[in-house]
Amino acid sequence: MRSIPRTTTLAAAALLFAGSAWAADGVLIVQKLTLNGHPPETHQIQLEQKRMRTQSTGPDGKSVGMMFDSARQVMTIVTDANKTYMELTKADLDALSSQMSGAMTQMQEAMKNLPPEQRARMEAMMKGRMGGAGAPGAPAAAPPKVEYKKVGTGTVGKWTCDKYEGYTNGQKTHEICTVDPKALGFTPADFQVTRDMMEFFKQFQKLQSGGGQQQSQMFALGTPEDQGFSGVPVRSVTTTATGSTVSFEITDVTRQSFPDSTFQVPAGYQKLDMSAGRGRPR
Repeated sequence: MRSIPRTTTLAAAALLFAGSAWAADGVLIVQKLTLNGHPPETHQIQLEQKRMRTQSTGPDGKSVGMMFDSARQVMTIVTDANKTYMELTKADLDALSSQMSGAMTQMQEAMKNLPPEQRARMEAMMKGRMGGAGAPGAPAAAPPKVEYKKVGTGTVGKWTCDKYEGYTNGQKTHEICTVDPKALGFTPADFQVTRDMMEFFKQFQKLQSGGGQQQSQMFALGTPEDQGFSGVPVRSVTTTATGSTVSFEITDVTRQSFPDSTFQVPAGYQKLDMSAGRGRPR
């Protein structure tokens, strides 16, 4: 699954979503995602209070789905191309986190007797490979904060949005355009499941980021003080330290009621054993 990175901040909505649509208990969000200038992928996100599904379709037409059930604490990854799926439970994540923590402790012990210069090289190499986590046992450094400033207004699809530029350590790394959540028909309750999923991965993310707290821009519904800008991004462009770019744009939002089959593995798909470590058929 791509790190992916994932993301929500959660009047005019009455005009955008009229009539019986407001009675629906789910939300469908359609996004266009572009990685480093490659042909865009289409992402569909279907949300209910305790269930969500994302479906990503690349330019080649191949799709991969991910489902999260917060009541069961289970994530399911579905690959349509070979009709297989894998399930990841909270117990699986806790076991993986424990293995990573144990491995880091072992490395710390192994490095104790290295000469200072060699130890410094090892720590620098580990920091690069572990996303800034640094050496085992070293103080965890929080990821650098992105500072946003409003630079005007723009238009994305049918929405007029507020434009922000984000700077990391003085360098421009983000461009976003945001709207009031109400303009999209969002309420905080719509995104409870995304908060549950962030909690599901919390311990694992701490190990990957060295203990720093990272939060996705989209679907967080944070306060302006927390996220550095007001509203929900309908377009975002992020530039990494290597110069690569990741951009997404919301193309449509509707309220719908989804059948249970939306959040179930299709009949005939074969389950792979994720606990075996290599995704072998069961």
